[in-house]
Amino acid sequence: MLTSLLLKALDPITDSMIKKLFTEDYADNPYIAITAAQKLTARAIIEAAIRSETGKVLTLPYGSPINLSPWEKILLNPRQLFELPTESIKDIDMSVTIGKNAKKPLKLDIPMMITGMSYGGSLSLRMKMALAKGAAMVGTSTNTGESAVSEEVRSNTKYLIGQYNRGGLMTTPEKLSKLDAIEVQLGQGAWGGAVESTKYADTIDEHLREVWDLQKGEDSTIYSRMPNTSSTEDIIELINNLKSQYDVPIGVKIAGTDFIEDELKVISKTKADYIVIDGSEGGTAVAPPTLADNVGLPTLHTLSRTIKWLEEKGIRDKFDIIVAGGLSTPGHFLKAKALGADAVYIGSIAVFATVQCQAVKTLPEAPPTQLALHEGKYADKLDIDVAANNLANFLTSCTEEMKMALQAVGKKSIKDLNKEDLVTVDKELAEFLKIRYAASPRS
Repeated sequence: MLTSLLLKALDPITDSMIKKLFTEDYADNPYIAITAAQKLTARAIIEAAIRSETGKVLTLPYGSPINLSPWEKILLNPRQLFELPTESIKDIDMSVTIGKNAKKPLKLDIPMMITGMSYGGSLSLRMKMALAKGAAMVGTSTNTGESAVSEEVRSNTKYLIGQYNRGGLMTTPEKLSKLDAIEVQLGQGAWGGAVESTKYADTIDEHLREVWDLQKGEDSTIYSRMPNTSSTEDIIELINNLKSQYDVPIGVKIAGTDFIEDELKVISKTKADYIVIDGSEGGTAVAPPTLADNVGLPTLHTLSRTIKWLEEKGIRDKFDIIVAGGLSTPGHFLKAKALGADAVYIGSIAVFATVQCQAVKTLPEAPPTQLALHEGKYADKLDIDVAANNLANFLTSCTEEMKMALQAVGKKSIKDLNKEDLVTVDKELAEFLKIRYAASPRS
């Protein structure tokens, strides 16, 4: 009865709408909203409306929706008869070492690491604590991002990588001595490189001011250049000085760019232990859409060209390579490893896995980002222990699926995965990556 009454009530409204859709000129037809969205895209219309409301630079959490790395066109090659699969999954080693040439190498149980997402500039303290605790549960590392060391994060994690950043927030011996690896942050994929960004004093609470060593009312700026450096030679000297002062691995992080070989040439002159290459598909809490969508080089292309250049110069063994930017599935991780990466950084997908069902605390009133971000309206509602367990479960699940794939490919260690284990259905991609083309029989 209720349904019947509702349908009768809606009938005249429906009739009027259909008549308007089928008779009115486009300029006065509601369907114009759909054709406009098809031409301009719904996203462009929404962003135009936000820009016209605020007149400010937009910030795009999680990075660009544009993904130009065709990971789906690459497949792993299983063995069955001419070579046998690995006998037992229990025999497969998933451990990796970052900074193998350092006095105190960073030895991890799995090849997935939590990427740099800063406390304050990006995530809330509770989210950083959850990521730290979850990473520790499975024997991998977390990263301070462009921030400093907070006691809450340090005490919850087993391995902490700290970014020597362009904001000067992680430069003192007191802070650097608390780290298991030091990462000189010279660029970021989601930002298309190195761009100035300021967090204003009215968004910096008392705890964050203490961690960042700021005075009340003082802003914090991440600069385009590392403070006290004005040349390439200054950057080389900075990295080498850190290497001479600390026993832990020293890394360099840069964004993917078509000038990648030129950037690597500079890094090759340093005594760094590892290189982080961050593709344009990388995420962040506050990057403007223009930079995230239009600046930089895709992750797959950045990785391939990096490995190729290092091999051609005969220095591949000098540096460990961590790749980042839009990697979100066990398949991505395996293919990146086969193409030459020693480990992968994950960010956005780790945050989603960590939040998991706690998203119901914000929905439908607000998106789950409000549970994770530093200025999130629901940041204080995150249950740290539940979130940490979620992340640990996610990483464990990924690891076990990766082991199954390695078993099928006939490997006993993820370190043994290489280009010979890959094939692609795209001829141009085969030529670029120097892997097998699926339509061509093996000789």
